[in-house]
Amino acid sequence: MNLTILHADVQKFIDDNLKTDITKLILKGSPFKNISVQELANQISAKQKAKHKLPTWFATKNIYFPSKISIEQTSSEITSDYKSTLVSGNTIIDITGGFGVDCLYFSKQFKKVIYCEINDELSTIVKYNYQQLKCNNIATLSGNGIDFLKKSDTFFDCIYIDPSRRNDLKGKVFLLKDCLPNVPENIHFLFTKTNQILLKNSPILDITSTINELKFVKEIHIIAVNNEVKELLFLLEKNYKNNINIKTINIDKKGNQTFNFEFQENVQSTYSKPLSYLYEPNAAILKSGAFHHISEKLNIYKLQQHSHLYTSDLLIDFPGRRFKIINVISYKKKNIQKLLPQKKANITTRNFPKTVAQIRKETKIKDGGNLFLFFTTNIENEHIVIICEKG
Repeated sequence: MNLTILHADVQKFIDDNLKTDITKLILKGSPFKNISVQELANQISAKQKAKHKLPTWFATKNIYFPSKISIEQTSSEITSDYKSTLVSGNTIIDITGGFGVDCLYFSKQFKKVIYCEINDELSTIVKYNYQQLKCNNIATLSGNGIDFLKKSDTFFDCIYIDPSRRNDLKGKVFLLKDCLPNVPENIHFLFTKTNQILLKNSPILDITSTINELKFVKEIHIIAVNNEVKELLFLLEKNYKNNINIKTINIDKKGNQTFNFEFQENVQSTYSKPLSYLYEPNAAILKSGAFHHISEKLNIYKLQQHSHLYTSDLLIDFPGRRFKIINVISYKKKNIQKLLPQKKANITTRNFPKTVAQIRKETKIKDGGNLFLFFTTNIENEHIVIICEKG
């Protein structure tokens, strides 16, 4: 941690160059002694990324930013705020502290938070930043979180873990057992230190495979922000053996969309050709696999087993996009050209043999406009185009 970066003139330089092309800035070199241009570039790049992802850090004076990858890998404030509402109590430990965003939000729900990070430099930076953020109930420790727990006599209300999804030998990994720390391998030990574990996972991990790797899964939370899945959260409770509740949320400026259901609940869809309205589930629901639950619980029809689009005669509140169906045609190039003389529409494919790019090239339809075209397959396994406008 280069403390010279915190000098007022250096901080002003960083703020003045937040919109500067980083490549051009590097070519000019550093105007300060004892600070390399690479260090300046990193502070500027990291702060640029923090503007929308970490507005509290961005707005606080004299924040020291770590390497850009630490900012890319950290939770956003939006998702940290959500996960902090899932647990509360006296003490929580985060054994994979990172940039410390989650801990800051846990500190609003717990009397004491212990932040543990194996990277000594990152731990030092986070400790300093907590002082700038005036957060006084977080203790920062540098070291291996599992090793710390083995030496600790404390029984925590919750253990929080955000395993690294990169392995020195395997590169980017897709199974929880290949992440660091290895939670499945340590699960019995962890439950000697707490009755509750909150585990953050990447959206790339398969939900069913992860459940099979773990024990005592009580809840799974799938968090999307602006219709992009950001995190999978697994809440584990010691000796829990009942049904797993899956909770999906899409956090959006227009209002949060939620949909909950029980894992492996025996439900079936009902099917229909397109009716008056078309529905497209949000990304969190698509990740959850709740394709039959949507049909049964909301009393709407699915278009086809593998076409994850839904329809109804009456307009309903729906956790996703809603459209008014104008027309339904069979997929033929001449049909589309005849109905769309303006050659402009928004295109989506669901269970269709061609990509959006292939369709645009074939039909010469440009992106944009007020029409929405859904290329999909109906219950009679016919390829169709559903022409819609926003519902």
